[in-house]
Amino acid sequence: MTTEQFALTDSDDQAIAVARALSADAVERAGSGHPGTAISLAGVAYLLYQYELRHDPADPQWMGRDRFVLSAGHASLLLYTQMVLSGYGLEVGDLEALRTAGSLTPGHPEHGVTPGVETTAGPLGAGFSNAVGMAMAARREHGILDPNAAPGQSVFDHWVYTLVGDGCLQEGVTSEAASLAGTQQLGNLIAIYDDNDISIEGHTDISFTEDVTGRFEAYGWQVLDVDWRAKGRYHEDYRALHNALVAARAETTRPTLIRLHTIIAWPCPTLQGSAATHGAKLGATEVAGLKEVLGLDPAKSFFMPTGLLERTRAHAAARAAAARSEWDARFRAWAAANPQSAALLERLQARRLPEAIESVLPSWQTGADLATRSASGKVLAALAPLMPELWGGSADLGGSNNTTMAGEPSFLPAPLARSQGDGPYGRTIHFGVREHAMGSIVNGIALDGLTRPYCGTFMVFVDYMRPTLRLAALMGLGSIFVLTHDSIGVGEDGPTHQPVEHLASLRAIPGLAVVRPADANETVAAWAEVLRRCEQPSVLALSRQNLPVIATPDAAASGVSRGAYILIDSTDTLGEVVAPDVTIVATGSEVSVAAQAREILQAQGTPTRVVSAPCLEWFAEQDEDYRAWVLPQNAVTVSVEAGIAMGWRELVGDRGAIVSLDHFGASAPGTHLFAEYGFTGEHVADVARQALTRP
Repeated sequence: MTTEQFALTDSDDQAIAVARALSADAVERAGSGHPGTAISLAGVAYLLYQYELRHDPADPQWMGRDRFVLSAGHASLLLYTQMVLSGYGLEVGDLEALRTAGSLTPGHPEHGVTPGVETTAGPLGAGFSNAVGMAMAARREHGILDPNAAPGQSVFDHWVYTLVGDGCLQEGVTSEAASLAGTQQLGNLIAIYDDNDISIEGHTDISFTEDVTGRFEAYGWQVLDVDWRAKGRYHEDYRALHNALVAARAETTRPTLIRLHTIIAWPCPTLQGSAATHGAKLGATEVAGLKEVLGLDPAKSFFMPTGLLERTRAHAAARAAAARSEWDARFRAWAAANPQSAALLERLQARRLPEAIESVLPSWQTGADLATRSASGKVLAALAPLMPELWGGSADLGGSNNTTMAGEPSFLPAPLARSQGDGPYGRTIHFGVREHAMGSIVNGIALDGLTRPYCGTFMVFVDYMRPTLRLAALMGLGSIFVLTHDSIGVGEDGPTHQPVEHLASLRAIPGLAVVRPADANETVAAWAEVLRRCEQPSVLALSRQNLPVIATPDAAASGVSRGAYILIDSTDTLGEVVAPDVTIVATGSEVSVAAQAREILQAQGTPTRVVSAPCLEWFAEQDEDYRAWVLPQNAVTVSVEAGIAMGWRELVGDRGAIVSLDHFGASAPGTHLFAEYGFTGEHVADVARQALTRP
């Protein structure tokens, strides 16, 4: 159908009217919610799901689908009503259960809860940034699996659509992500901006007067204007929006922003255009008036006209069948012509690691000296040939984070390539100084499903990306966050760059694994375990400074995966292993300090055990017998970590002691600071002796 011929039918108009009424009814029944945008944009969502998106309601995870991300997640009913109408397994009864316990229709869209929801949305701008990651993932997947296909011609190419509001565009994460998307020339990314001039506090002019069109054009986006308010009376011109989407898909070297000028809550009789409709129910009188305007019976709630669902679902199913028939034929041809790539795809879909992974991982002899950030970089270099799905970069800190795989090309559009091999299918992502967007983009890549992304920055700057770590944990994504310069060992850069409270704050996020290896061999084991856990986000907290290698490769390989393990056991004067009087449990660079303290205590006749605890979350997963064996209750337990004490009392108990850092650092060499703040074998041994004397 040409753009000039495109038009919605009377049946389409009826479906849109019903979607508006259902949205109003659902919020009214729930007593809370966000009806305004769900009402005014019901037709936009209907157009996408019935005419624009390539998707299959019967198979929401179909690999050939386009992605749609509702970044304005508060308008969740936009998704839910279309999932009812197009046949995603939701029924009108699910709309009646909006925002209730155990329903498929939570207040904001949740990945893994509702079929067809691509990402958990709600924090404004997060969905938009995820969409940028999804668009980048599609390009990388093309490069891994079908590199000889022309751009846009691979079975792995698809469009990524996102719907954003004024709030999304005000968030800083959107600015960061949009800037990078323009730099990356993501022509497969299309954003629809619901420009309704309303936020919770009123008209957006009180806080948001910038030239959005100029801003996105400066980022390198194509901006298309569709103004439904331009003719003096409000007119929902779906042909104009369709034409804009066609033009967006025709632009392959720039992402597109479609600036759609709307009226929130239109066509409500008295509240259209009002901020009151953003986040509260309309009230029975307004809902009845809306239904009258829509030509529906105001006395009927959750009304579905006879035959309407059958028509809309049949239309969506027919479009899906046609799309799948064409795509499946292309996929079979690709698989037949590319058996090795097809085998790789099967492994990626199964989320299996290569069988040879253990044989290529590096190892070090005890007594060596290496920063764990350097060891991490060597792990990445070793894995690169075996795991094309593993890719990422840093927030302009690749050389410091050691996140640039040796010899691997950059992920860049062809005009920006700097070195041989760089290009649109490269591997090293240059996120720029954009920590918040970086984390959210990595989550988007992980959500796309076929590749495994990582990103890096200094640990102290994780504060700029905490929301994205939380969302990764909430969704159970395998995103990997490499956080180097993990302590006062940063040294002369001073307290602004020395994380103190960060380990505790990260451990407070449910479902996030915070892994702080003691040495190079533990770093190798940590990477191996992180990669095995494809449904858990992980932080690798790594040192700037060199650390002695004190764990053998075998000990690290067997112990790190359990979160904490006996690194050096307590002995008697004959060197025989005995039960400890003192157990010193430490993480990261402080494990070597614990080992020094043990030598002092052992020499004084106090049997002392050293426990390395790289990941308290993994340790908590172990059975009670194992945990009691590693940390016996009849021994005095002393924890040692160059961070705040929060969280350690639970492990050391009332009799135990905590060697911690409960204040900011200073600008001085790291060795000086460790000594000044008590992270020495002598001080830890003294703390242990004092604890032994307490009743």
